[in-house]
Amino acid sequence: MTIDKDNSAGTGSPIEFRLDPGSGVPTYLQLVQQVEHALRLGYLKPGDQLPKVRDVVAGLAINPNTVLKAYKELEHKGLAAGRPGQGTFVQATLSQVALPELAELRRPLLTWFAAAEKAGLDQDGIVALFTNVLRDFYSRVGRAGQVGRSGQAGRAGRAGDTGKADSGKSEGVA
Repeated sequence: MTIDKDNSAGTGSPIEFRLDPGSGVPTYLQLVQQVEHALRLGYLKPGDQLPKVRDVVAGLAINPNTVLKAYKELEHKGLAAGRPGQGTFVQATLSQVALPELAELRRPLLTWFAAAEKAGLDQDGIVALFTNVLRDFYSRVGRAGQVGRSGQAGRAGRAGDTGKADSGKSEGVA
């Protein structure tokens, strides 16, 4: 997902979709997850227009029905609504923290990612370690099940998941 803060692309939307063909996640769900992530991070807000179906189809070379399925899922979740002849617009938000606070949280994460890469972890290794630590954190604070709902962390978090509660000790990197 790319966020176009000044909308210089001229698409009418602040989000540009990207696909990861090796992720194992269906294309329509990748689109849904990218919108959800943008909503959680405050990059999209109610009233923002999602890219027009024809623009997504042209940009990603995918079937229009795939984009329509993603937008229908977002409508089903109450996050977006289609307006005939105009497009699809965000109607709800998942934002939990304001952008300045997110910027403060990003800085140490970027430092941590750089250290993890320097230690020899590739992207999949970083995701696996991060997911493992996040799962341990939530099991200790009594909110197990928070990891794995969407996105990269969810995919990595389910690898080797037995469905049993974590005892609070780390089992290592998947």
